[in-house]
Amino acid sequence: MDSKHTRLPSFEAHASRLASTHLRQLLADEARGDRLRRRVGPILLDLSRQKLDTAALDAVGEYIESTHWQAARDAMFSGEHINTSEDRAVLHTALRSGASRHPVAPADVRKEVEATLQRMEKIVGAVHRGEGETVGLIPQVTDVVNIGIGGSDLGPRLAVHALEQFHVKGIRSHFLTNVDGHAAYNLMNQLDPRHTLVILVSKTFTTQETLLNGGVFRDWILRAHDGDERAASKHFLAVSSNVEAAEKWGVPAAQVLPMWDFVGGRYSLWSAVGAAIAFSVGMDNFRQMLAGAAEVDDHFRSAPWQENGPVLLAIAELWNRNVLKRTSRAVVPYVDSLVDLPSYLQQLEMESLGKHVHPDGGIVEDSTVPVVWGSIGTNAQHAYFQALHQGTDIVPLEFIGIVKPAHPLVKNHAALLSNLLAQAAALALGKTFDEALAEAKSGTDEQRRALAEQRTFEGDRPSTVLMLDSLTPYSLGALIALYEHKVFLLGHLWRINAFDQWGVELGKAIASQILPSLDANPDALTQFDSATRALIKAIQSRK
Repeated sequence: MDSKHTRLPSFEAHASRLASTHLRQLLADEARGDRLRRRVGPILLDLSRQKLDTAALDAVGEYIESTHWQAARDAMFSGEHINTSEDRAVLHTALRSGASRHPVAPADVRKEVEATLQRMEKIVGAVHRGEGETVGLIPQVTDVVNIGIGGSDLGPRLAVHALEQFHVKGIRSHFLTNVDGHAAYNLMNQLDPRHTLVILVSKTFTTQETLLNGGVFRDWILRAHDGDERAASKHFLAVSSNVEAAEKWGVPAAQVLPMWDFVGGRYSLWSAVGAAIAFSVGMDNFRQMLAGAAEVDDHFRSAPWQENGPVLLAIAELWNRNVLKRTSRAVVPYVDSLVDLPSYLQQLEMESLGKHVHPDGGIVEDSTVPVVWGSIGTNAQHAYFQALHQGTDIVPLEFIGIVKPAHPLVKNHAALLSNLLAQAAALALGKTFDEALAEAKSGTDEQRRALAEQRTFEGDRPSTVLMLDSLTPYSLGALIALYEHKVFLLGHLWRINAFDQWGVELGKAIASQILPSLDANPDALTQFDSATRALIKAIQSRK
């Protein structure tokens, strides 16, 4: 990457022209709509309600082509060390390359990945058959507890909750991430320690939250076995690159599945980090999830930008963030099972793209990642949609729905879909003052006009719709991979490293200094700033 950086084009002429063009006018152009609706495997991507016409779309697309994004993409897939700050390859795509039509990941990596999948298959199969003792575990498992944080939690949690209709009978899944003792205490009160399997997920096996919670569960299980450490060890699996530390903690090496430096935590659910997913839905369905992601990988590598789903998503984000200066984006799934998707995307996008420095140290002059937030519709409609429709800030939205639900309640699903479609239409089209005035039937002319002002919707507020045929392991894998590749491309366009996360380190380092000081002599707190010292003293005084 060049040491001298240039800003993104302003696209000012297109933005100025479109400023006076309402989305109502843009939506009247059916040919434009056809260009902005694309199918990516089991997903229909509809960007027709974005504030772009074909001229603006082509201008941004031509700029992206000029950045040689295909070469950057191919470097990632082939295993070049594009994570320059850590001198690492970025090969989460290799984790699902076994289902790719044209895999390009290094052969040794693909071999190692498949060997790990086969180990997982053996362990998961034994547990599902009630034969856990054949792989060194307890024979009968009723509950699996995944203990991890960040990428070691959010991806598996999303998939397990999203795929509830595929859950294997007799196995319940739980997630413990927060170091708050209430969560661990409440969970233990629900479970039988003699039939609980715990998965500890930590790349370095030094993560404070994971080891604290793991220790709580180890003590709980030890008590159930009268202190027999060998019996207790049969309740634990670990996913880590530090086998020695896991063994020292109490997990036998045969029960440690690998993590690799070439896979970042927020991209790791496709690996053994997804063991909790496999226990919940079975290895066949886990491999289906990999296959759905692999289809999007192949699409991203082969489709021209005009038809390329991740590229089109990146264009919409670039347009909203850098041209229209929008500071946040709301993700609203109209699928209860996708309740964890906004949280998952917060980490995927904000940890990946929350950077302001180029890999060579130069300052990024363009705005990078917007704030990502959201929750489930239709609940959201009765919470913050008032502000989205009539507030002073314009927030682009992503609506996510499914055509065929996993239940027979046809009327419920029709109502759900109608709400999704109506909200997208209302945000775009709005309601004019004249239309609102015609609805105001009573009162004086002044009162009617005042009411009409309040009931006017400006509209012209952009959104994207992602419509899945149904929510299956395959379509979920495709959906997540679609977002992953959008993030990659935005990192390329903003010229930042989307695969490190130095921003999370400072707070952790300071926390490790504060922890022993919470019980220290107040006069010995000189290393901290005045506000931190005051709070520590206040905490000490109230214990």
